[in-house]
Amino acid sequence: MLELGGGAKAAGKSEYVKDVTEANFMAEVIEKSQTVPVIVDFWAPWCGPCKQLGPALEAEVEAAKGAVVMAKVNVDENQMIAGQMRVQSIPTVYAFWQGQPIDGFQGALPPSEIKSFVSKLIEASGGEAGNGLGDAVEAAEAMLAEGAAEDAAETFAAILEEDGELAEAHGGLIRARIALDQLDAAGAALAAVPPKLSDSAPVEAARAQLDLAKQAQSAGPLDDLKAKVETNPDDHQARFDYAQALYAAGNVEEAVDQLLELFRRDREWDNEAAKTQLFTIFDALKPNDPIVAKGRRRLSSMIFA
Repeated sequence: MLELGGGAKAAGKSEYVKDVTEANFMAEVIEKSQTVPVIVDFWAPWCGPCKQLGPALEAEVEAAKGAVVMAKVNVDENQMIAGQMRVQSIPTVYAFWQGQPIDGFQGALPPSEIKSFVSKLIEASGGEAGNGLGDAVEAAEAMLAEGAAEDAAETFAAILEEDGELAEAHGGLIRARIALDQLDAAGAALAAVPPKLSDSAPVEAARAQLDLAKQAQSAGPLDDLKAKVETNPDDHQARFDYAQALYAAGNVEEAVDQLLELFRRDREWDNEAAKTQLFTIFDALKPNDPIVAKGRRRLSSMIFA
């Protein structure tokens, strides 16, 4: 076992930090994240920044005492996982909750940012809102869910006047503008997000919804595309376009089914377009949406089979 330096425990010697391989990735990350957040650290023995980040991250996980766990993946020994997760440099860290990645970063971070990353993950998985505006955010979300998108937009905007660094309010404002079919305004709200919040889970979800809303504007005729797919099941472009049209029509689960079928037939088609589109849909939905859980399980079973 490699000594990580800095007096840190070696991975696998802790209840909360484990070495994970291709053989147990599904169990230790995808399945375990259904009940507890899982931080996945992609590292390698030759990586200097990994030796700095790893012990610091492990220390925060240990301090959380089970509120979050950590999986360490050696990219040299598990290249398939690294490739499927699109890891291009290390260290790369992903946070999984309920089967899907909801946050992440690349490179080493200072201790204060590592602590904040872990705290936000615990909060996102069921912790309390970080400030007194939490009730206002919940109220705005309720308005949006009830169809009062204009009221929700005004409330989210008011919250941001109080705290311009509240990711949940930024994401909510973007989604409210989308619900009002104000895509240009939604794009402007997205552009106004502070850079340090651009990769946060609420903003990523709103960005995905905006991407899908823009696609919906140019979606083709549903019946025509369905007929093309039925006539030639190997017409991958037709199946992809059909999935887009299904999503635009509100048939989200069927859209996911078509994209999974496309991935099954040819996962490499158009630079892995089916998987990319699936991730966009998953990101746009709530993490606990049954469509997300079912779709991710099916996709993972194909990827890691």
